[in-house]
Amino acid sequence: MKNRILIFIYTVALLWGAISFAEAKNRPVEILRDEIVLDLKNNILPFWEKYSIDPAGGFYGMLGRDGTPVMDAPKGSVLNARILWTFSTAYRLYGDDTYRRLADCAQRYFIDHFIDFQFGGVYWSVKADGTLLETDKQTCACAYAIYGLSEHFRATGNLESLQKSIDIYRIMEEKIKDPVKDGYIESFTREWNTLERQGFGNKTNSTKTLTHIHVLEAYTSLYKVWKDSDLRERLGKLIDILTTYLYDSHTHHLIPSCDSDWNSLDDMVSYGHDIEASWLLMEAAKTLADSQVFDKCKEVALGLVDASLKEGINVATGAMMYERHGSSIRSYYSWWCQAETVVGCINAWLLTGKKSYLDSALHTWSFIKAKIIDREYGEWFRTVSAEGIPRYNEPKANVWNCPYHNCRMGFMIDKWISKE
Repeated sequence: MKNRILIFIYTVALLWGAISFAEAKNRPVEILRDEIVLDLKNNILPFWEKYSIDPAGGFYGMLGRDGTPVMDAPKGSVLNARILWTFSTAYRLYGDDTYRRLADCAQRYFIDHFIDFQFGGVYWSVKADGTLLETDKQTCACAYAIYGLSEHFRATGNLESLQKSIDIYRIMEEKIKDPVKDGYIESFTREWNTLERQGFGNKTNSTKTLTHIHVLEAYTSLYKVWKDSDLRERLGKLIDILTTYLYDSHTHHLIPSCDSDWNSLDDMVSYGHDIEASWLLMEAAKTLADSQVFDKCKEVALGLVDASLKEGINVATGAMMYERHGSSIRSYYSWWCQAETVVGCINAWLLTGKKSYLDSALHTWSFIKAKIIDREYGEWFRTVSAEGIPRYNEPKANVWNCPYHNCRMGFMIDKWISKE
């Protein structure tokens, strides 16, 4: 009990900025790690432990700011796969039985309700009671399924999770991969027929998109636990696709949407995806352990970070803006972009030793502490306006809002910055 009280006091001190200026100045990296990990363990993960579990099965599809569930909200495959990944990783790193229980719960529900045992792949969503709702196949949902299930195997040794992740990988290679121009097509019907319009809700004409980032992280995760030669080849090809077809070497930004022939369809920059991709490329390169691939990825990664920091950061606050679309900038601050900025900057700092990257990470983390963390109800606000005002009515959980970007920030920073 005494230790818990001390941890609580220390957490409050860190998150409310009570550490002395001198200490923060002398140990900025260690303080950053400590603050982020304490927020992870004492704020973000506890919110999901307390509020997200549906007694009727699985996890609620939507949670309000205070954790109140929307009882009839659909349950999305992306949300559930990310919950599976998060608690699997938490258990692997920290060994808490609560994390294992939630990871196993997520694994069971995901396999039983989201995997299509007839046609293969992953459904987009189910109703609150677990019955089918949207049966179209979205590539990002399949990728997140591999990400979550392969991590569950890595954490627990559950062979069913490994086999299901391999099965989904194989269906992606058979049905989703473009056999002519390569890359991965965005959307299909349940029976794997091509949709006239692509994307979530069939809203766009973009056949190939930045979903390739999520395929990259999924294949990287799977290759860590399954050293298959074909998978290794595909992971290398994904790196090549992202650093050539989907990377503009003149602007140092990723190309968000393309047609089947890799022609860009929009003048758009997604700063959060750029800086996220920078470190995911490096993780993939390190997993392949190929020096030439590593050097190529490093060059692209630093280009992505530099361009994002130059164009997307509010210099006064350290916050990363959402995106630029033509001459219009969505200048509000989304939670996930801030988390990815911290990870991307620390990765760049570790690659180069340049203090400017560390300073950028510290600046963005200061913004997160000041504006993004919800100190009343826990977890993070999902959006903060350009004026620094949180959108209080936005849900903490829905199809896209999940314990993934901010938890992953904690996991990666804790892993990368070794303890003394």
